[in-house]
Amino acid sequence: MRTSLALLLLAGFAMLSLRYLPPAWDPRAPLDLRSEPSPVLDLKLWWLRQSPNACFAAFEASGIAIVRVPDRPSDAGCEVENAVLLPAGSAVTPRQPVATCRLAAAWMLFERNTLQPAARMHLGTEVSAVRHLGTYNCRNINHALSGRRSQHANANAIDVAAFVLRGGREISLSRDWSRAGPEAAFLHAVRDGACRWFRGVLSPDYNPAHQSHFHFDMGPWRSCR
Repeated sequence: MRTSLALLLLAGFAMLSLRYLPPAWDPRAPLDLRSEPSPVLDLKLWWLRQSPNACFAAFEASGIAIVRVPDRPSDAGCEVENAVLLPAGSAVTPRQPVATCRLAAAWMLFERNTLQPAARMHLGTEVSAVRHLGTYNCRNINHALSGRRSQHANANAIDVAAFVLRGGREISLSRDWSRAGPEAAFLHAVRDGACRWFRGVLSPDYNPAHQSHFHFDMGPWRSCR
């Protein structure tokens, strides 16, 4: 009897607490992509990855305009669903690529909480543009003739080759990753911080195929290399 009463009181207290939580701390509220990370961020990110509606709601709650892309069916495992044109605080070149909503949401969090702070800390300025190598490519992992489809096959990944700073200076992975100095420190901080927001992060430390770029994806497997 006492155990049942204690459980009922605990459940009632939990319901009452949830009622008065601010949105940033309420796991039921849409994620605000502009807010500071909170203790319930991981739970909100998990739900955002599971639910396209929760992802689109996060952009709406954040006041960030997005351009949705029509779904593209595929008989070859290269369908694109719940996608947008990648929004970004800094310019994305050569052009605004197509990305799944969950990849776009992770990118916004990465820019705000990792990329720009790392640039200010190590280089004393901010990033004005990001040079990417694409998001969508209907292919297998490592361009193999057989095997699993790459996350690029569904626009669920982006490859990044360089960052252009305010003033025009470019920091590239192919040139600066292994050099001593603030440029390399910046790139390593970007890689380490990206692992907080993306499910898969591959850098030049992973293998020769990634000597020239970062690979960020929102696939089912966790990797930070």
